[in-house]
Amino acid sequence: MYRRFKTQGLKLKTQDGHSIISHSSFAGEACYSPLKRGLGGFLTSPRSSKIISKTCLCIFLSLVLLQYAPSDAKAQTTNAVETAAISTSVRLKDIARISCAYDTQLYGYGLVVGLDGTGDSGSSTFTMQSVLNMMERFGISIPAGRLSVKNVAAVIVTAELPFLAKAGSRIDVLVSSLGDAKSIANGTLLPTPLCALSGEMYVLVQGPVSVGGYSVSAGGGNSVQKNHPTVGRVPNGGLITKTPQSSYSSEVIARSLQLVLNEPDFTTATRMVSAINAEFQNTAQSIDASSVKIVVPEAEKDVVAFLSRLENLTVTPANQAVIVINERTGTIVVGNQVRIAPVAVSHSNLTIQIKTEEEVSQPSPLSGGNTTVISKEDIDIQEENPKMQVIRGGASIDDVVRALNLIGIAPRDMIIILQAIKQAGALHAKLVIM
Repeated sequence: MYRRFKTQGLKLKTQDGHSIISHSSFAGEACYSPLKRGLGGFLTSPRSSKIISKTCLCIFLSLVLLQYAPSDAKAQTTNAVETAAISTSVRLKDIARISCAYDTQLYGYGLVVGLDGTGDSGSSTFTMQSVLNMMERFGISIPAGRLSVKNVAAVIVTAELPFLAKAGSRIDVLVSSLGDAKSIANGTLLPTPLCALSGEMYVLVQGPVSVGGYSVSAGGGNSVQKNHPTVGRVPNGGLITKTPQSSYSSEVIARSLQLVLNEPDFTTATRMVSAINAEFQNTAQSIDASSVKIVVPEAEKDVVAFLSRLENLTVTPANQAVIVINERTGTIVVGNQVRIAPVAVSHSNLTIQIKTEEEVSQPSPLSGGNTTVISKEDIDIQEENPKMQVIRGGASIDDVVRALNLIGIAPRDMIIILQAIKQAGALHAKLVIM
């Protein structure tokens, strides 16, 4: 027969947190009884009980580790890799474009009419002149001194003509006040031609102006304003009358195109060439950090279908380490490639508060003095004296955020500290100030 043995203080868990042995002591019978048949008479020797105890314990632990650890670790690693691949791969159409595929900028000058007394004042001479010229075209002559333009606003109209847009299509336009109008809400834009910088007209605009705000004034100088009522849009108000010339048709006929990256990068361009050539043999060749030459294969008879398959290929872009800062709103956006080196930071806030209280000085009776108001000012200066915090740096975005949060300050103060860390050479990222 074999003897029982006890082991103190043993606790074993799998990677998913389930306890295999959670008691402080366990009997040797529970451990090596399943192995009794295989070990035979060796277990029945009384003199070898200690050896059996240690041997069986080692065998048991080895079997447990072989059963749980490799499969769980492999599954977790596979899931992490798949998650990273899904989150970083993007389509080519989202990071690049055809070299000749770009929008055309348009602009024009027009008038918005039908305002409820919120238009330009008489000091806006260009508005007055525009209304007089328009009335003369209608055969109406009005003295300038008797014309009121409070229901009219001079505006600048801008739009972007999409690539390959055809005549007859409609686009949205942006309307911005040019004079001193208070609001262009509920107004109507008169027919306005939109031209390119070359002076050629491509779009004709007219229609009601949609403004996502309002401005209301009352007596005594009180007013309420929401959003920006002097800028609005005319949805589908632009009628395309002509399309600009493009080299796209000639490039399609020649079966040779060029892709341009939105963010030039040598690594991204190389990865893009590899992804294209993996799908279409000997099709792509990199020219520089922003351009990739594409030769349509002879087997691809439909160029449009080829470009559709091409733009849906996925690639992992090499993003630059960037921190975007908006000082007006106190917004900070940190990219996933940002790294920070160990650095010590100390920041102190200085607050100056001035309070003014008015007191009445009353003269003594029958003294002949006058009652006066005396201003009493109280100045309070407070300065924090925090200890110096050591930021140990980080190898991931989580480590960087955790390190910056150690300082425990407001976002606006964080902007100043990030700029100082950058100057110290401890911040390995590009700062973009908006």
